[in-house]
Amino acid sequence: MEQQLSLFDVRDVYKPLASRMRPERLEDFAGQKQLLGEHGILRRMIEEDRIPSMIFWGPPGVGKTTLAGIIAGRTHARFINFSAVTSGIKEIKEVMTQAENSRRMGEKTVVFVDEIHRFNKAQQDAFLPYVEKGSIILIGATTENPSFEINNALLSRCRVFVLERLSAEDICQLLKRALKSPEGLGYLKVEITDEMLEMIAQFADGDARRGFNLLEMAVTNGQMDGEKTVVTKEILERCLGKKSLLYDKKGEEHYNLISALHKSMRNSDPDAAVYWLARMLEAGEEPLYIARRLIRFASEDVAMADSQALPLAVAAYQACHFLGMPECNVNLSHAVIYLSMAPKSNAAYVAYEEAKKDAQNMLAEPVPLNIRNAPTGLMKELHYGEGYVYAHDTKEKMARMQCLPDSLAGRTYYRPTEEGQEKQTKKRLEEIRRWKEDQE
Repeated sequence: MEQQLSLFDVRDVYKPLASRMRPERLEDFAGQKQLLGEHGILRRMIEEDRIPSMIFWGPPGVGKTTLAGIIAGRTHARFINFSAVTSGIKEIKEVMTQAENSRRMGEKTVVFVDEIHRFNKAQQDAFLPYVEKGSIILIGATTENPSFEINNALLSRCRVFVLERLSAEDICQLLKRALKSPEGLGYLKVEITDEMLEMIAQFADGDARRGFNLLEMAVTNGQMDGEKTVVTKEILERCLGKKSLLYDKKGEEHYNLISALHKSMRNSDPDAAVYWLARMLEAGEEPLYIARRLIRFASEDVAMADSQALPLAVAAYQACHFLGMPECNVNLSHAVIYLSMAPKSNAAYVAYEEAKKDAQNMLAEPVPLNIRNAPTGLMKELHYGEGYVYAHDTKEKMARMQCLPDSLAGRTYYRPTEEGQEKQTKKRLEEIRRWKEDQE
């Protein structure tokens, strides 16, 4: 016998899918195994109801608010949900007064503040004395780096838990659960392929809320076929507003395209590089992912040949963060063309890779005594710092002093090229090495 929807169920159907599918149990929470897995520290704190004041830091859609809601259902404390968008100092003080009264009666109060980074210094300071006294347990959620957005005094009294982006696999599981659940889309009997669910999960870019919204839009625009709702690839593409890339479970095409972009820039081919950039962006690739790859390229393939490449790539990342798509496409195009046309050197990359091999094989190699720090008398007695020459005190601003361990003395890792600005670096390094040899 089919389950009928009550009036209350029908009313709930009009709530966003992401809201309807918000888990209420820790066991149903997706991702964050590092914190909520079987031996995760945060899981133990929640299960034992001994949570401290803490900050959840992570990108949108990873479950910060959901996790707070689960804590609200598990704790024996009074739970107050607070919004940094709509609340001011007056509201904060009113809630804090209630919490102080509850504390005197022996009752704990947990205050959850969503988007806590939106509070200014004065508003954040209003929490401080109550956190210090233990009148409240503060849980803040933020998408911004707490080190920059939250007062040091308040931050020092909170544990910071970093919530990571959800994997495409995590989001796929959430979407499949939504398709089967009566609270989700189960009543519509949706027909949609795993390939399309994986496509939605890739487009969601670690944001479960975005994934749910995309799925709900596709299903809403689906074709009715008897009792079924059929979502075709064409419908999904229209909902996404662009022709979609075919991503397989391993994301092969995703990596093929970023490889094509990287290798086109390395080959100094701006036309091909901009084409592959456009292919990725128009297929819905996350611009910040591309920007991160450009930052890597700037040091791996350009480096000292043009030291302006790295700050320009970082600036492109910041521009993508500020503007988002579609406005940031021209910022990425600017950076891709610059990197394509820049002189190329992989000397910094090669230097590190060679040094890494030695470092891994000689992790216990002692630091030479002459370049050890000697802050105490005992260390000086043990000859720490003996023979050290302060380069700024010399005419040449350098000394012939061995800085590598004895077993690696004379080893060369950085071999500059003749490309671009690195030609001058090479000339300078040769002069330094000749001068040191002459001092022997």
